Amino acid sequence: MAAADEFKDKTRHVHQQWQTDFTYFKVINWGWYYLSTIMDDYSRYIIAWELSTNMETADAKRIVKTALKKTGLNTDNRPRLLSDNGSCYVSNEFQKFISDSKMGHVRGAPYHPQTQGKIERYHRSIKNVVKLENYFFPDDLRANIEAFVDYYNNHRYHESLQNVTPADVYFGRAKEVLNRRKEIKFETINKRRSMNRKSA
Repeated sequence: MAAADEFKDKTRHVHQQWQTDFTYFKVINWGWYYLSTIMDDYSRYIIAWELSTNMETADAKRIVKTALKKTGLNTDNRPRLLSDNGSCYVSNEFQKFISDSKMGHVRGAPYHPQTQGKIERYHRSIKNVVKLENYFFPDDLRANIEAFVDYYNNHRYHESLQNVTPADVYFGRAKEVLNRRKEIKFETINKRRSMNRKSA
């Protein structure tokens, strides 16, 4: 399977496509824990996440179910799912689940993680912060992941989103935020000009 330089069917609105993937964290004396995530491709908003001890088909199905429940999307407007070729995603059980859920499913080319570049980049960002600490209990790791997801969704500006947050795009307020910034910039410039005239 050949990989293109970029995804050919770029998303144009929220819930057109979701990206999903697993990554891992170690809890001292407990072992490896796996973080599964559903990200909205258009807004980069983290819709759902879960920390579990496995990354099997049941875990992949559960996070999709959680995202569907949170969003309340009916079967007429459900997104396609973009994943890699992990065994949990290519299994017959998962394929049947996706079909029964009235969702589409596309998978990236093998050995080409750039296809899922947005969620891969998100995993790098979360690990850069969350892995700064050692964890002795799963609940401590879970709490720090929850705090990072809140920061990422609601407070962290994205250059690729014109420096608004994923939540601004996801909830449809990005244009309002950008327009207000233009107004503030215009007001600030006028104030500076007025102050310069007075001091001249």
